[in-house]
Amino acid sequence: MRDVTPLVEGWSLEYDGAPLPAGVPGCVHGDLLAAGLIPDPFVGTNETEVAWIGRRDWTYGTALTPYAGEHERSDLVFDGLDTAARITLAGQQLGSTRNMHRGYRFDVTGLAGGLLVHFTSAYTEAAAVRDRVGERPNAYPEPAQYIRKMACSFGWDWGPTLVTAGIWKPVRLEHWSTARLDRVRPLVTVGQGTGRVELRLEVQRTDSGAGRRLRARAEVAGVRAEVEFEGAEATVVLEVADPELWWPRGYGQQPLYDVEVTLYDADADAAGDAEPALDTWQRRIGFRTVELDRAADEHGTGFTLVVNGERIFARGINWIPDDALVSRVTPERYRGRLAQAAEANIDLVRVWGGGIYEADAFYDTCDELGLMVWQDFLFACAAYPEEQPLRGEVDAEARENVVRLMPHPSLVLWNGNNENLWGFRDWGWEPELAGDSWGEGYYLGLLPRIVAELDPTRPYTAGSPWSGSWDHHPNDPAHGTHHSWDVWNRTDYADYRASVPRFVAEFGWQAPPAYATLRRAIGEDQLAPDSPAMLHHQKAEDGNGKLERGLARHFAVPEGDFDRWHYLTQLNQARAVATGIEHWRSHWPLCAGTVVWQLNDCWPVTSWSAIDGDGRLKPLYHELKRVYADRLLTLQPRGAGVVVAAVNQGATDWRTTVTLRRTASDGTVIREASVALTAGPRGVAHLGVPEELVPPAGSPKEFLVAEADGLRSFHFAVPDREFAYPPPRFEVTVEPPDAGKDTVGVVVTAYTLVRDLLLQADRLGPGASADRGLVTLLPGETVRIGVRGWRPEGGAADSARAALYCVETP
Repeated sequence: MRDVTPLVEGWSLEYDGAPLPAGVPGCVHGDLLAAGLIPDPFVGTNETEVAWIGRRDWTYGTALTPYAGEHERSDLVFDGLDTAARITLAGQQLGSTRNMHRGYRFDVTGLAGGLLVHFTSAYTEAAAVRDRVGERPNAYPEPAQYIRKMACSFGWDWGPTLVTAGIWKPVRLEHWSTARLDRVRPLVTVGQGTGRVELRLEVQRTDSGAGRRLRARAEVAGVRAEVEFEGAEATVVLEVADPELWWPRGYGQQPLYDVEVTLYDADADAAGDAEPALDTWQRRIGFRTVELDRAADEHGTGFTLVVNGERIFARGINWIPDDALVSRVTPERYRGRLAQAAEANIDLVRVWGGGIYEADAFYDTCDELGLMVWQDFLFACAAYPEEQPLRGEVDAEARENVVRLMPHPSLVLWNGNNENLWGFRDWGWEPELAGDSWGEGYYLGLLPRIVAELDPTRPYTAGSPWSGSWDHHPNDPAHGTHHSWDVWNRTDYADYRASVPRFVAEFGWQAPPAYATLRRAIGEDQLAPDSPAMLHHQKAEDGNGKLERGLARHFAVPEGDFDRWHYLTQLNQARAVATGIEHWRSHWPLCAGTVVWQLNDCWPVTSWSAIDGDGRLKPLYHELKRVYADRLLTLQPRGAGVVVAAVNQGATDWRTTVTLRRTASDGTVIREASVALTAGPRGVAHLGVPEELVPPAGSPKEFLVAEADGLRSFHFAVPDREFAYPPPRFEVTVEPPDAGKDTVGVVVTAYTLVRDLLLQADRLGPGASADRGLVTLLPGETVRIGVRGWRPEGGAADSARAALYCVETP
């Protein structure tokens, strides 16, 4: 059997001529930080103080002892090197690398001694490639498209510029004899009650194993099959009767099956010798079908995911690397973050193309939680040269990662790139390129061929956004996927209601991180929207200007009151995203999905995220949980009137009675009506609100409330800054936790209309968190907010009141 020896101990990093202890997996920034040689780049403006790291070469070293075993072959295997590296062992060069997104294997049979991994600065490598292939346009002034490295290492409009280097994935020695399993591709299909697993095997042989017969034995769900072969490839087919189907969360269960392949030396068996296993391969799979319906209709061209024959409105979120120093992300961290996504009723996670192909633990967790994965190939916001050496790297990278990820049933879509087809058409690239290659050959040629060859069970789309062909504008909302960024950049979030794209693959609104996150990252003395540290942690072009203009359309912008500004910008983000989702969900099946930008952050920053860089939840997170629930009640302005929409993503009818109340600002009910409404399974029901129940246009003293089965929606005829809110009056009490519990209750009773009440629990203590976000109370109503991580002492009610915010008339 193949022997594996991890090489994670005993590494050093050369720094100023002396060795420092080095973490493997890890990176230079992490090692220097651990040694106390650099400040935390996530704090203050320290990012600029560590910029020199990315422009230097670095060397990692360890020692390999002689191998004393009996295997014929020894391989040194790197799962990931970041990025341009030269590897030597005992002074002998083993090879060089230039791709962070690939693994590398070197024959070190009989070799021992000093092992060195010398990393050339990513800037140096990128400049050399740029000199060879020529300049290409980029949305950011960094050379990310000339090197196969995590693009956002070079900075983004939400991320720091921390150009890393290091052995960022595990490294090991593998000792083996005769043959080993080099690649296993499971093609998993299901039809007519039978699950089929077709295992395509590729083996590597030693010289002595070149002519020997091999036996491959496979098993899944108690079904076994085997094949004997003499070449380098073989196929084993397993058929499972009546397998349980894997479903996205909310549609069914997520049964997973262990599949195992074992490789044997068949000639040894024929000679009467023992038949020792040479190698094994194990993965988990799930049986399900997935299609992408892109049929043309009277509205344009659709984009609907279909799993096991069920058409799905995708309740999605965009995922970026969870840490700018990606080697720090652990399996536990993946599980925690993805569990948060599932708890927010998200069912699709798009792995964005400016990051990485995530670790296996990410996809394992998505398999278990029923989170569908849309996987970008790693191209984002730039024109990518198609010449060598990049083309060969792209080919190898795509093949390796398609094969690595294809066992996962959660993976439902391959996507060629992020915004590059759109960029070519709209961002001035076409005339600048003047016929030079820019990536089209990857997205419309190489990548779809690789997917069709290696993973024909899944759909591929050339890009996001992409209309399906050059016959339509790449970002045409009527065709395929659409990125809705004009609203955030130029107008008001009410304008989300102006169109119904077929699939909204990106849209979002900014807000600052939680208060405790800001205090840690920039310091108490920098808590102002325009302080140097605050602006350093705002990477978007005119980001604060867009925040303020978006705020001014709805509220009086606070002057000199940071706490109020902080609350209102977080509220505005939650309202903006909810406005878009409620509108688009009400138009299912014409619109077949929304993928919010973005779930997470990679450091503490003002951004579009629902979860900030320290892992704290913004109000947006709780709004996602509400608007992505299986049942959504929403009031939608339509023309001169208002429509109530009951969105039902459940499998059975939603039969309910909707109560509509036209209400004065003091809480008095002016008119009221109740009406029966039924939304069919996976359907939407619409009901026009009678004219007499709709507040008059421009009314600053009336609003409409719709209620059904504990759900509630509001419609106000004017922006908040024009509405005559009464001064909010409410009582606050604090209830101790029940025995054996750690959740404190903050109970708020309203005596007036209290709009969008929010408890910022982290103001009670940096470890405190609340179990709900924004809530609107009518006079006489009470809400209990559960708080964990807070031990109230004397004056607890006053402390809680100081952490409560709501909308007020200035």
